[in-house]
Amino acid sequence: MVTPNNSTLEQKVMNRWVIVVGGILIQLALGAIYAWSAFTGPLQGSTAAPSEFGFSKTETQAIFSVGLLVFAIFTIIGGRLQIKLGPMKVALLGGVLLGLGYVLASFMGASFIGKLIFIGVLAGAGIGLAYVVPIATAVKWFPDKKGLVSGLAVAGFGFGAFIWILLANPPSVLGFSGLISIQAGAYAYTVANVDFAFLVYGIVFLVLVLMGSLTMKNPPAGWKPKGWNPPQATAGKPCIISLKPKQMLKSKNFYILWMMFLIGALAGLMVIGNVQNFAKSSTDGFIASGFTLTEATDFAVIGAAVCLPIFNGAGRIAWGQVSDRIGRRKALLGMFVFQAAMMSVFFYTTSNPLLFYVVAALIGFNFGGNFALFPASCADSFGAENLALNYGFLFTSYGIGGIVGPILAGLVQDAGMSFLYAFIPAAVMCVVAVVLALVYREHKC
Repeated sequence: MVTPNNSTLEQKVMNRWVIVVGGILIQLALGAIYAWSAFTGPLQGSTAAPSEFGFSKTETQAIFSVGLLVFAIFTIIGGRLQIKLGPMKVALLGGVLLGLGYVLASFMGASFIGKLIFIGVLAGAGIGLAYVVPIATAVKWFPDKKGLVSGLAVAGFGFGAFIWILLANPPSVLGFSGLISIQAGAYAYTVANVDFAFLVYGIVFLVLVLMGSLTMKNPPAGWKPKGWNPPQATAGKPCIISLKPKQMLKSKNFYILWMMFLIGALAGLMVIGNVQNFAKSSTDGFIASGFTLTEATDFAVIGAAVCLPIFNGAGRIAWGQVSDRIGRRKALLGMFVFQAAMMSVFFYTTSNPLLFYVVAALIGFNFGGNFALFPASCADSFGAENLALNYGFLFTSYGIGGIVGPILAGLVQDAGMSFLYAFIPAAVMCVVAVVLALVYREHKC
C-alpha cells in the first residue's frame, strides 16, 4: 500500500482556517439558545410592564431547559449521522430544523405548548444536530491545536447570544428599539411584537447555518498539517488512540469528565437563564438595593447581553489555548476553582452595577471554557477519529445540567425564596468538580 504524500495532499486541500470561519457562522446561529433571557421578561411580563403572554417564570425556564435537553440528546444523533451523511449535510439539516422551529413558533401566539414544542423541541434538535459538526471537523484539521480550535469552533455560540439579545431587547441607554419594543397601551409586550422577533430570527439562523455548512468537509485520508507529526509512544510508534462509544463507556475517565461537565453546565446555565430575573428581583436584585425598575432592567440587559455572552465566547478561546499550553487537567482545575469563587459572590453584586458586570462576565468566561476543554479532553482521552460520536455521549451531561440549573432557579423565585438558595449549592458543586479534576488522568502514551 502506498502512503499518501502529505505535500501533495497539502496542495489539493483547502485552507484549514476556512473550517473555523464556517464553524463560527454556524455557532452564531446556534447561540440563539443562550439569548433566551431576552425573551423571558417579555413572555412573563410584570406589574410595570405587563405581557400579553403571561407565562410564569417556571414556564419560561421550562422552554429553555427542554431546548437544552433536546440539544444534548441530538448531539448523539448528529454524531451518528455524520458518519453516514458527512458533516455538511448534518449541519444543513440542523440549520433547517433550527430556523423552522423559530418560524413556526412565531405562528403559535400565546400558546406555551406551541412555544415549548417548536423552540424547545424542534429548534433544540436542530442545534444538537449542527453543534458537534464544527467541533469534530475542526479537530480533524487541527490535531496540533485541539484546545484552541475547539474554542474557536464554538466561540460563535457565546458571541451569538450577545448579538441576538441586543437585537431583540436592547437596554434603553443604547437609545434604539429592538425587535421586541415596549408598547403603549394595555400590554407592554404584545404577541405580535415578540412573534415577529421569532420569525426574523428563524430566517437569519437558517441563512447563517446554510453558509457555514458549505465549508464543513473532512480532510483527506492521510492528511496532516505541514511540519506536524503525531506524538510518539515509547516504542517509537505513533501514539494513537481511537475508542468507540462502547469502549469509552468502560473508562473511568469518561464518568469523571461527565460529572465535571454536568456541574459546569448546571452552574453556568442557571445564571444564563436567570440573570435578568435575578437582576430585576425585588428581593435580591437591584430594586432591593434602591435602584429603579428602569435602572435594574438596564443593568440586567447589559449583564445578560453584553458582559456574559462576550466573555462566554472569549472564555472558549482563552481556556482552549491555555489547555494546549498547560494540559487539560490543570486547565479544568483552574476553571472550576475560579467558577466556585464567582458563584459564591454573585449573589452579593446587586448593590453595585460595575461589580455585577464584572462577576457576570467572569462567570460567562469560565462557563465558556467548558466548551473548549471538554471536547479537547474527549479527543485526547478517546481519540479524534470518533469525536463526533463520543462527544455526543459526554454532552448528555450538559442536557441534564440544563434541566436542573435553570428550573431550580425558576422554582426558587416562583416560591418567593432568595436566589442565594440556588447560587450557593452551585458553588459547592463547583468545589466537587475541583476534586474530580484532581482525580482525572490525562491520556499518556
